[in-house]
Amino acid sequence: QVQLVESGGGLVQAGGSLRLSCAASGRTFSNYAMAWFRQAPGKEREFVAGIRWSVSTTYYADSVKGRFTISRDNAKNTVFLQMNSLKPEDTAVYYCAAATGWGLLRRQYEFDYWGQGTQVTVSS
Repeated sequence: QVQLVESGGGLVQAGGSLRLSCAASGRTFSNYAMAWFRQAPGKEREFVAGIRWSVSTTYYADSVKGRFTISRDNAKNTVFLQMNSLKPEDTAVYYCAAATGWGLLRRQYEFDYWGQGTQVTVSS
């Protein structure tokens, strides 16, 4: 079992930055692929960014590529999402997720554990 707790959300103006954190506890964190998803009001949850156990392998949704950066610190059991140049359309609840599968996972059913989410609101 893995427990995930997100933090770092808040209200920011368009063009601003936020850094989300996801603290993991339970089984060996470094064995899991990690990802961030988000869900805006009235919309389905969507993939944002993922990172394999090897920190050199990261991948992003086209909508955030070049603006968001995912990273992880296996020694601290934490994954981060640095969000720059935020836009109002980035407003959503952001969720951290963990998976034991292989490959560049980006579908919700591929992830085994989820956090409760943290709200990000970007004002225009």
